[in-house]
Amino acid sequence: MSGNNPVNPSSQARRDFLKIGGAATAALLTPSAFAATPDKALPALPQNPRTHGAMPTRNLGKTGYKVGLFSLGGQAALEKPNNFDVAVPIIERALDLGVNYIDTSSIYGGPDRWSEQYVGKVMAKRRNEAFLATKTKERTRDGSMRMIEKSLQLLNTDHVDLWQLHDVGTQYDVDQIFAKGGAMDALLEMQQQKVVRFLGITGHYRPEALVECIHRHDFDCILMAMNAADPHHYSFNETLLPLAVEKQMGIIGMKIPGRGRILSTWTPPPIEQQKHSWEGMTIQTDKPGTLTIREAMYYTLSRPVSTVIIGCDSIPQLEENVHLAHNFTPINEKQQTELVAKAEPCAKPSLFFRFYDRP
Repeated sequence: MSGNNPVNPSSQARRDFLKIGGAATAALLTPSAFAATPDKALPALPQNPRTHGAMPTRNLGKTGYKVGLFSLGGQAALEKPNNFDVAVPIIERALDLGVNYIDTSSIYGGPDRWSEQYVGKVMAKRRNEAFLATKTKERTRDGSMRMIEKSLQLLNTDHVDLWQLHDVGTQYDVDQIFAKGGAMDALLEMQQQKVVRFLGITGHYRPEALVECIHRHDFDCILMAMNAADPHHYSFNETLLPLAVEKQMGIIGMKIPGRGRILSTWTPPPIEQQKHSWEGMTIQTDKPGTLTIREAMYYTLSRPVSTVIIGCDSIPQLEENVHLAHNFTPINEKQQTELVAKAEPCAKPSLFFRFYDRP
């Protein structure tokens, strides 16, 4: 992956702080590597000067950050390999349009972490314009420490605004994360050392494990699947969402179009092809969805969320989403109920991520 991230002052500061390199890597994974650094302070919260005129904003929970209604997801074009010519202009254009929150992860784009690479290309020049969120899928402290070090390198920054536990789905995940030497130790240490600003959890599978996480720690944010099909299967609306609201968490909605499957414009690939994709491995369908992107976005934005993230494949797609956010007015409870009913025929394909067997 060399050649994509030239050395700059922020990456040098990061390396000076974490003292990574050669034999020092082993030291990173010991408590003594994180001596107190009282002189280190996080910069002010990011501020994109275009956001206020581009779309309405909401509080990101108790963080003090005002986030635009539409935020950029780190998948779609941003997770495809060797896609710099498409992905980087999408990120640049998002910031130009007033988007002020960017989501990515250490596993988006596979082992090469293409998504973090693309975002890092832009962050090298425009770090202070976006609230930057990434994630660790690792369940141990040591594994997560390695993830955050590489994330900082690829993202061309010495800090991230939100570091999240990725895809918490089962009690098994929770037990690993909160065990001695679990990932939670890494999150707390990195927050204490001002490497990460806020802590969060993410999930799309079933609600129970996420509820348990919230009971165990006062997380700042939650990234959760919230689309109009949700009430039909293992709903996040019933217990998880009210709990997150009660805790005054920043609530970020994802899976708004269900990887396209909730949309009437989606063309189903051949069944055999679906069986070999993440989206279709458990649930295949020969029918498109039933909602427009406007209906899908406005349903979730009418729920008690701070923002929604959607991955984009092109600049026109991005521009449409920003336009919808700019013109958003909430739909009432009756209209929400109607959209839930309208989504019922495509509910299982749109919630494919809830039907995998997991430990």
